[in-house]
Amino acid sequence: QVQLVESGGGLVQAGDSLRLSCAASGRSFDSYVMGWFRQAPGKVREFVAAITRAGYSSNYADSVKGRFTISRDNAKNTVYLQMNSLKPEDSAVYYCAADRLLSSTPHDYDYWGQGTQVTVSS
Repeated sequence: QVQLVESGGGLVQAGDSLRLSCAASGRSFDSYVMGWFRQAPGKVREFVAAITRAGYSSNYADSVKGRFTISRDNAKNTVYLQMNSLKPEDSAVYYCAADRLLSSTPHDYDYWGQGTQVTVSS
């Protein structure tokens, strides 16, 4: 199975920026759609962003559109989430996920990282 390890979270002030990284193991990274999700205490897990296999297309939740940017470097087996203009409501555990595209169900992700905490103070 694929191992995903997130990093880059931390405690920041509103308006600050953070760059999250997700390093993946294995040889098939460039065959996966990669996504970022987040979950705040007492809240359901929500979709944040996704990027296609070659990085030509990406999709964002309305709540982060214009502020967050997802990117990937297939040579480094890494996907990134650049988060700008952070708001307190962005505070959550952020999870990296990989979709092998073996199912026709949208956002049916197969592998998940352990998460990295992002806390934004006002």
